Amino acid sequence: MEYTIGIAGLAVMGENLVLNMASKGFSVAVYNRTYGKTEKFLEGRAKGKDIAGYREVKDFVASLESPRKIMMMVKAGEPVDQFIEQLLPFLDEGDIVIDGGNSNYHDTVRRQDYLEGKGLRYIGTGVSGGEEGALKGPSIMPGGSASAWEHLEPVFTAAAAKVDDGSSCTAWMGPGGAGHFVKMVHNGIEYGDMQLICEAYHFMKDILGMDSGEIHSTFADWNQGELSSYLIEITADITAFLDEDGSPLLENILDAAGQKGTGKWTVIGALDYGVPLSLISESVFARCLSSLKELRESAARELAGPECVYEGDRAALLSDLGTALYVAKIISYAQGFGLLQAASDQYSWDLNLAEIARIWRGGCIIRSVFLDRISDAYTREPGLANMLLDPYFKDIVTKGQARLRNVLTAGMSAGIPLPCHSAALNYFDGLRTAKLPANLLQAQRDYFGAHMYERVDKPRGEWFHTNWTGEGGDTTSTAYSK
Repeated sequence: MEYTIGIAGLAVMGENLVLNMASKGFSVAVYNRTYGKTEKFLEGRAKGKDIAGYREVKDFVASLESPRKIMMMVKAGEPVDQFIEQLLPFLDEGDIVIDGGNSNYHDTVRRQDYLEGKGLRYIGTGVSGGEEGALKGPSIMPGGSASAWEHLEPVFTAAAAKVDDGSSCTAWMGPGGAGHFVKMVHNGIEYGDMQLICEAYHFMKDILGMDSGEIHSTFADWNQGELSSYLIEITADITAFLDEDGSPLLENILDAAGQKGTGKWTVIGALDYGVPLSLISESVFARCLSSLKELRESAARELAGPECVYEGDRAALLSDLGTALYVAKIISYAQGFGLLQAASDQYSWDLNLAEIARIWRGGCIIRSVFLDRISDAYTREPGLANMLLDPYFKDIVTKGQARLRNVLTAGMSAGIPLPCHSAALNYFDGLRTAKLPANLLQAQRDYFGAHMYERVDKPRGEWFHTNWTGEGGDTTSTAYSK
């Protein structure tokens, strides 16, 4: 028998994706570096299903129908390159290798070039949804060798999550590293969403003095409205969960966050393409600061702040907090989609931003009803310069900014850190400011480094230098804008 697709790597995501594909009527061959794990899987969750396991890579490859479709679900980095080398001796021209891990998109471009040079096809595929998504339907973001899509589309369309209209949460992203770049930005947005929610939780607890039951009820209520999302839903569950002694489990979890690198890559990408990704950047740094637990405990004993007391209308401020969270979320996504557009322009990927928002509507970690609004915005105007200029988002943010300002005022007065909410407002205020003080910055750069500047009374692209001290010469440095 020849199997439809092969999955290499039986960790949480790989194992559940195999079961997902098998449940949709596809036959699946599996391989894992340690055969004991394969045996356990075949004798357990895979038993009785159209799934076969193999001890040797050669036999695994030989079991697949042509063109072979082999999806690697292994740790990003060197393990991907190593497994590709194991596959190569047994592949034929036109076979398709798929990387379903969280690989850096630069690596995906390199690997595609390498394999296409050998007559093979390579697909970098972002898969989001965690364990549950992999089993029941994730969001799948493939990109790379375009001719491979017709062979993969039936499998991915069936395995991906479905939204209310029945459409599948997968689509072709584009050439090269497009698929993994889109997944990387998804994860960066996820960082921002999570930190914003954490800041709201901190605000409820330490400024509004709410107990765990009240906090749970608030998140549950928010999940019925415009903030409805997977992350708000699980936050409601988490805040209600009790430890073995009956106390809230959340209060017994150490406040030191981890990360696996995709948020950092997103920030690096923003720096590479000159995109002001300030909110997501702050979310990454917030995790870094949280990890310095011992230093923070020491600093808490040495560095005094204001008394955390709020004597105003708590119900009104809680209402403001919900609006502030939604406004900040909109601004975060505006930054994220701006990064997608910048990379698309840089690499000629022709990313469909409306389609990306649509396939994130189900299955993935940032799934929410709000993504429909983004899809609608980019459907109405595919060339939208900034998401905040869409009529819906412009109205929400313009009307909601006062509430965001109220929340930040209360937070700063009480000494509660709100880095992502602050970044949201600073971006909004910067974006709507026609004249920023960067004229002084350009003058400073010209003064000490002869970097030159443009003038308001001359066309863009004409550069000027001033001999500020009377002792400099006419030699100038290279002008650049990023």
